[in-house]
Amino acid sequence: MTGTGGRGGGSARSSDRGSGRGAGRGADRGPDRGPAGAARWAPGEQILWRYRDHAPDAKGAVHICRPVTVVRDTDELLAVWMAPGTECVKPVLADGTPVHEEPLATRYTAPRTTVRSRWFGAGVLKLARPGDPWSVWLFWDHGWEFKSWYVNLEEPRTRWSGGIDSEDHFLDISVYPDRTWKWRDEDEFAQAQRSGLMGPEQARRVREAGRAAVDVIRAWGPPFSEGWQDWRPDPAWGVPALPEDWDRTPAHMTS
Repeated sequence: MTGTGGRGGGSARSSDRGSGRGAGRGADRGPDRGPAGAARWAPGEQILWRYRDHAPDAKGAVHICRPVTVVRDTDELLAVWMAPGTECVKPVLADGTPVHEEPLATRYTAPRTTVRSRWFGAGVLKLARPGDPWSVWLFWDHGWEFKSWYVNLEEPRTRWSGGIDSEDHFLDISVYPDRTWKWRDEDEFAQAQRSGLMGPEQARRVREAGRAAVDVIRAWGPPFSEGWQDWRPDPAWGVPALPEDWDRTPAHMTS
């Protein structure tokens, strides 16, 4: 499914910036229902942002899990905050070696496992519009100096009571404050196809999604035009904890 550039989530300068409403509610309690009947989380709720593996020996298993705090959740946009110091789950090679240190030719076929690891960089704001085959991440240096947007091409997210699940599509785009942009990880995208993790038709759809994202960038549409780089988290928000059952199978999922 290819995203469009015309839908926006509203300005980041609206009243929900940094809102702590709903803080302290458990993710497993389940979100509230919006006027259209869609399940929604309140600002301040803590959920899980997860990615499933596509390696041949672990297809469908969760291999990335990041506890995040909800900033906004509407029919048009899900915005979440991953705080510095958040304990996450990430994949590593079976002997503990970081994945990026494995030669590209065997990076996606070498045996893997998962480990818990803390996010030690500055926090990350993640923005996702329902149905779009990408999410947009905002990165800052320490001191809140804005660095860039990162367009992560991925399977449109599915929702469950405790968070969202997706599958990464390897290819990404970096976007800079001067509105320049560049493709990222094209070598990994090509290797994923050579390794049999992505067939020609899916690769074509991913490229199509990337071109649609570039159209949004060139038009400087949402979320790039919405001022999210000026957003700041509520200082009352804590760092979400990583639950022991971070890889649990949801009882029910929706798009």
